[in-house]
Amino acid sequence: MAFPEDVLTEDEHVVLHLHPHWKALIGPVVALVLAVAAVVAGVVLLPDGTGGSIGLAVIGVLALVAVLWFGLWPFLVWRTTHYLFTNERVLLQHGVFSRDRRDIPLTRVNDHSMSQKFIERLLGAGTLTIESAGERGQSVLVDVPRVGQVQTKLYELVEEQHDKHSLGDGEMREILADMREGKPLRDPSA
Repeated sequence: MAFPEDVLTEDEHVVLHLHPHWKALIGPVVALVLAVAAVVAGVVLLPDGTGGSIGLAVIGVLALVAVLWFGLWPFLVWRTTHYLFTNERVLLQHGVFSRDRRDIPLTRVNDHSMSQKFIERLLGAGTLTIESAGERGQSVLVDVPRVGQVQTKLYELVEEQHDKHSLGDGEMREILADMREGKPLRDPSA
């Protein structure tokens, strides 16, 4: 499921759109392989006749339940989890049947950090923690692919947003000089 473009503002554009790291799909693939192996083993090993057919049906039902529970559901959770970084905010969305979304404006990002366990370093994933001003404070993004690069990009986006909404030294000097001379204030962005 692609992230809907209609949630973006007019001047907003997507910089990074990520799902959790592919390692989240290892469990579903293993579940599928084991379920297929169990059914094949049942076909090969169970005797012909009514008892074998009942045993194969039981194995088939258990394999189907295992594939749905341990395979399809984790895949759907992975596919519907979005980490979206735009030039204005960070959007975190997840949910298969219901949907939860958190928007963190870049102007409210106070701090961000990343951590990686040994296996995560080998796989190129990690956890990104974003501290923001507000009631909810901290957002933890788990299994972020290329987490080091993502943290660097987040830093760049926050700095760009800060620079866009703050005055440079030259602009501040002009305003102070105008104020000393009694000139009316003008909009520095104009």
